[in-house]
Amino acid sequence: MSGSIKGLIAAAAGAALFTAGITAPTPVRAEYPEKPVEMTVLFGGTANTIAQLLAELMADELGSPVVPVSRPGGGGAVGYAYVQGTRPDGYSIVWNSNSINTAHHTGKIPFDYSAFVPIARVSSEVPALAVRADSGWDSLDAMKAAAMDMEGTLKVGISGKGSFTHLTSAALFDAMGLGDKVTYISYGDGKAPVELLGGRIDAAIQWPGQFKSYVESGDLSVLAVTGADRIDLMPDVPTAAEQGVDIDITMWRGLAAPKGTPEDVVMKLQEAARAATETDAFKEASVNLGFEPAYMDNAAFGEQIAKDDAFYADLLTELGVTE
Repeated sequence: MSGSIKGLIAAAAGAALFTAGITAPTPVRAEYPEKPVEMTVLFGGTANTIAQLLAELMADELGSPVVPVSRPGGGGAVGYAYVQGTRPDGYSIVWNSNSINTAHHTGKIPFDYSAFVPIARVSSEVPALAVRADSGWDSLDAMKAAAMDMEGTLKVGISGKGSFTHLTSAALFDAMGLGDKVTYISYGDGKAPVELLGGRIDAAIQWPGQFKSYVESGDLSVLAVTGADRIDLMPDVPTAAEQGVDIDITMWRGLAAPKGTPEDVVMKLQEAARAATETDAFKEASVNLGFEPAYMDNAAFGEQIAKDDAFYADLLTELGVTE
């Protein structure tokens, strides 16, 4: 064998030995986000309005669009099912609420809150009970007295069986001793104020922002809010507890992603949510719409969701609306 060939073989063998000890580099994941983030919105009304603003403010922080997409139905079940089935890469998130607990425990979705990783709590809202101004009811006691004297039942509007408004309404009227005097009616095409003014229902529990303009025009009256404290949007409206009805129910809203979403991605979304809640635009919207900025980080939010899940499981069972 010629010396030149021997030299080539030796060189090739040396190269093989050298490269055999080298591990191929791990592909570098692209900087998140490199494309728009889709935010599934479960409900209309105030929830949708807040979501639209939150998406815009988070996009400013992330440097990439956050696109709210409405997927209503089933008390949140439709949207949760969609997001739970998406890739856990941070590009599909859900604008979640206590509905993750109620939707599961009423049998609308086969999975519970653990199918998602919490990102951050963003806001809280206290439900309000409204009636027509011409009803003559100016307190819970007045409503109770009238309901007890009715031949039929009090017609109360709800977003749907097992929905948060159904749960809150059932808890309130049960605490008032009116559990057997109420018929729950799901809204048709109209929202709560429309259904009330049209006479289809006698009372409705919804978010205060939906009632504000109708209260100011003198068409509706708000008798109580269901949280522990009065709200800034309607400071003259007493809590149910102030009127002797032992109830404290508040809606929180936040963001979650499918389980398995990378931690660094969750943290980036968490920080974008935090920054959004601290803007003047978000604070001004809270005053106009009747919600409270209520940022809570990923870890604390997860603890609250788990705690609330146990609470609502017990309450739904007590009210007989579990499946």
